[in-house]
Amino acid sequence: MQNSHNPKNHPELTPLTLWIMTVATGLIVANLYYNQPLLDDMANTFHTTRAKVGQVSMLTQIGYATGMFFLAPLADMVKRKRLMMVVFAFIVLSLIITALSPSINILVAASFFLGAASMIPQLLVPMAAHLAKPSERGKKIGVIMSGLLIGILLSRTFSGYIGDYFGWRAVYYIAAGIMLLMWLMIGLFLPEVEPEYKGTYKKLMISLIDLVKNEPKLRLAALRGALCFACFSAFWTTIVFLLKQNFNMGSGVAGEFGLVGAFGALAAGLMGRLSDKMDAYKLSGFTLLLILVSFIIFYFSAYSIVGLVIGVIILDMGVQATHISNQSIIFALKPEARNRINTIYMVTYFIGGSIGTSFATQLWKNYQWTGVCITGATLSIITLIIHFANHTRTSGKPATA
Repeated sequence: MQNSHNPKNHPELTPLTLWIMTVATGLIVANLYYNQPLLDDMANTFHTTRAKVGQVSMLTQIGYATGMFFLAPLADMVKRKRLMMVVFAFIVLSLIITALSPSINILVAASFFLGAASMIPQLLVPMAAHLAKPSERGKKIGVIMSGLLIGILLSRTFSGYIGDYFGWRAVYYIAAGIMLLMWLMIGLFLPEVEPEYKGTYKKLMISLIDLVKNEPKLRLAALRGALCFACFSAFWTTIVFLLKQNFNMGSGVAGEFGLVGAFGALAAGLMGRLSDKMDAYKLSGFTLLLILVSFIIFYFSAYSIVGLVIGVIILDMGVQATHISNQSIIFALKPEARNRINTIYMVTYFIGGSIGTSFATQLWKNYQWTGVCITGATLSIITLIIHFANHTRTSGKPATA
């Protein structure tokens, strides 16, 4: 195997570089989730249904998966920093169009393109794995994933408060300014990483099929991640509806639940360290159980804020820790193909999220909170069955690169 730590091809992952990558990851991924506490406000603006406005969240996630599928593999064959700088321009443009949207259909379309352009974190995470020492890979991934997950959760808090006081459009104008600042930071401080793949884009994309066929650990991690994120998205898409219906609370309170979930996100750093030392299979089995427990708590907490808070912490810990464990496994497989491996994993992951969002909004219309909780618990059980059924093929520590 190639030395994945050649100084010429792999600049050092300094604390400053890691910090910038972590902050950028959190702020960019936040673009995908600003809409969730704002869905009621958007529905009121355009006089449409909750099912229709749910397409804003769903198409944002589908856009993200689309951007990852067609753009992220390019980081194995073109300079990564240069690719990021180009994609940043489309993030800013999409945010401005979202803020200016005159109709629900334009908002939905703009959300798709915003999702597609906001795939940069899926270049930064493999880049950190690429630059880190093999013995510290899980730890470094955990740091960046802490930023990503806190960005996901606090985005709801930010957008909830701004939406309450200044309207939902202001959220996207402010986000455009934040992205311009991060564009400058990455341009000035991020190192360039030379590509290792020498083939054509067509062959690059075809190689994704070979990776899926030849890497059973990747297939299992992708499926496990998709089912977990379906549960995660189902909850966060509908919590604003529950709070409005049962507690008469608005988007600001829905956003505050992001602050609660951030406690779970802090577990990402710990899980990164554990994944460097602990059996990945056992770790994932435990974290998957947390997700099931959370939906049982949610089922009995439709009228209890305390119960919902406890459930949120457990859900976010379970989903995030499973994600870290999955990434530690897949990034140890083929160093020269990390962006393509990450593409397969994350595209599957976010397809799962979009399905969870779609199911949840439709289930809410017919079965309310009970339908959402039963669906989340069912998906959790299915994930556990798949995980334990594949014990013989996936047990043991992932190979180190």
